[in-house]
Amino acid sequence: MKSEPKTKLGRRDFLRALGAGAGVAVATAAPIATPASADTENNDEKRKARYKADSASVQTFYRVNRFPS
Repeated sequence: MKSEPKTKLGRRDFLRALGAGAGVAVATAAPIATPASADTENNDEKRKARYKADSASVQTFYRVNRFPS
């Protein structure tokens, strides 16, 4: 009875193959993606102030996260 030599797959070879497979998956998925998140804001909308210090949510955040003095 002859026993066939088992091919030994090392840890580094396994991780290398896994990384190559992930790279191929990303490369094939990239062209499928459509630009659904296209830029819809113009320059004025991009530069407007979004932080409102007197809004209810911001005041609640500051109230909840106060440290005792």
